[in-house]
Amino acid sequence: MKDKNTFYITTPIYYPSDKLHIGHSYTTVAADAMARFKRLTGYDVMFLTGTDEHGQKIERVARENGVTPKEYVDGIVAGIKKLWKTLDISYDHFIRTTDPEHQKTVQKIFKKLYDQGDIYKSEYEGWYCTPCESFWTEVQLQDGKCPDCNREVELVKEESYFFRLSKYQDRLIKHIEEHEEFIQPPSRKNEMLNNFLRPGLEDLCVSRTSFKWGIPVTFDEDHVIYVWIDALSNYISALGYLSYNDEKFKKYWPADVHLVGKEIVRFHTIIWPAMLMALGEELPKQVFGHGWLILEGGKMSKSKGNVVDPLILEKRYGSDALRYFLLREVPFGSDGVFSNEALVNRINSDLANDLGNLLSRTVAMIDKYFDGIIPSQAVLEDVDKELIDLALATPKKVEELMDDLLFSNALAEIWKLIGRTNKYIDETMPWILAKSEEQKARLGTVLYNLAESLRFVSVLISPFMPVTPDKIRQQLGIEGLADLQSWDSLSQFGKIPSGTKVQRGNPIFPRLDINKELEELEKTLPTEGQKKDKQDKGKDSNKGKGKDSKKDTQEKAEITIDDFAKLDLRVARVIAAEKVENSDRLLKLQRKVGDETRQVVSGIAQHYTPEELIGKDLILVANLKPVKLRGNLSQGMILAASNGDGKLALITVDTEIEPGSTVS
Repeated sequence: MKDKNTFYITTPIYYPSDKLHIGHSYTTVAADAMARFKRLTGYDVMFLTGTDEHGQKIERVARENGVTPKEYVDGIVAGIKKLWKTLDISYDHFIRTTDPEHQKTVQKIFKKLYDQGDIYKSEYEGWYCTPCESFWTEVQLQDGKCPDCNREVELVKEESYFFRLSKYQDRLIKHIEEHEEFIQPPSRKNEMLNNFLRPGLEDLCVSRTSFKWGIPVTFDEDHVIYVWIDALSNYISALGYLSYNDEKFKKYWPADVHLVGKEIVRFHTIIWPAMLMALGEELPKQVFGHGWLILEGGKMSKSKGNVVDPLILEKRYGSDALRYFLLREVPFGSDGVFSNEALVNRINSDLANDLGNLLSRTVAMIDKYFDGIIPSQAVLEDVDKELIDLALATPKKVEELMDDLLFSNALAEIWKLIGRTNKYIDETMPWILAKSEEQKARLGTVLYNLAESLRFVSVLISPFMPVTPDKIRQQLGIEGLADLQSWDSLSQFGKIPSGTKVQRGNPIFPRLDINKELEELEKTLPTEGQKKDKQDKGKDSNKGKGKDSKKDTQEKAEITIDDFAKLDLRVARVIAAEKVENSDRLLKLQRKVGDETRQVVSGIAQHYTPEELIGKDLILVANLKPVKLRGNLSQGMILAASNGDGKLALITVDTEIEPGSTVS
């Protein structure tokens, strides 16, 4: 029976490529943030990652390089571990599918399924994609190529063992329909049901004889076990399943969440749960298939040469800045566009201007007005209580959002506290208070509240940015006080001891020269596909607002009902809104669409304030191709009406209706 206070999170185990790009880092950074958050809030966490090292693809590459497959993967795995260390990935176990204990477990699983009749011997003839290690039917191919990677497939005919996948089709459908949380976001659930399960499952080929680099079938050593059976089993082999010591399996299984890229959801929500059903084991509680980080020209891919190296970015900006960008820029679950411009703008706006400047100003004023000693908190005024109430309310909001894997939204809530604290400085004007001796106590209260708010921030951001909190605490003089760094410490505002000596330091996030940075980063990009999309500047995803031109007023060409049916119009509720930096026209909206959160950038800032939009139900064109506006991803278009005099009104829903509902 799984312990109640445990949390088991996994990433997919990665194919040992000689260069993991930033898209791979995205999954692992997200998993690490969740693991750190759960540890912070009191859970016993198991965080698993690793490498998937078998298969025909690796055997071929090793041969081309004149080494054995094991020699080939050994060198690359060392590089992957180095990358995870550089990005401060706090995994509890790194599994390799070449680990002897894993191989023994996989062989036991295969034998158990064979003995009970769930695996049988036959002959396979069909299409195989070696890069994806995937079998496909003729119908599933797209233009004769792999539907996942669009590369050539091979016609394979060989004696094979098969897993009775079709036997579990109805049970899988029932489980998915009865457990809404099992596949997230909901779009992935619909895809699995409609594209794979309901049309009917075929039994799965689970062994190969045409190559040798794999785990042998113990009772028929001409066969090696299909790499996905091998790879998926890591989630339980790492816990000692079917071994002499299965205490971890009893403690942590079932997994709370498998985090995977959307391209491998099929394996994790069909093949893997069917295997577990056959073994008589519980299914993971959730499989979350997140979107891709894409560049202009499509998904990052080593074969295309359009990859962004996270080591280059980390060396230039530090791991915390890169982690923050990955988790903040794109709502988790959706595709997002990566650009150097967006990265640099985030660092300048959120990290340098908002957080870094707040710390610098606070410590500088304590140093100047109280000789570096944090003063005591005296009588509170209404403006103080507003700040304190927000600080005390933020942890609960963050916890709720993190439980739903809404990393970007959770960070947005933390940045609301940072923004409110900066505003508090402007409202209280410590430099004016410092001019009057009678206001000394009031000045002390203000500066104390600033320091304590920063303490709150240091705890709240620690799962996302593990290095920065200590830098904040060092300057506040509280780095050695462990009781001020716990999640429980956020239940009380006012825990920093007055009399603590601050240590003024360098800016934790120096402001960057955007043009210089973009020039330097451009030199590191190997392909045209990664160059900045300069045409995005100044554009808006909402066309024709306030224009009185012949082009805008002339009648459009007629369309058919089929043309209209191509539009996916949905009700979208605004749950957060903010201005886009350096733009007097653009607002960035976070909108709830069903169970998803999407971002849209719209040129309505001259007509609506961010506060006015919170809670409004708007009409969204949900299937519009995403674009970048001022470095921000815009996923769709909201509908508005305008006339010739420049007035604009958003199209809203006048009665309560669930976000995500279809407009027809």
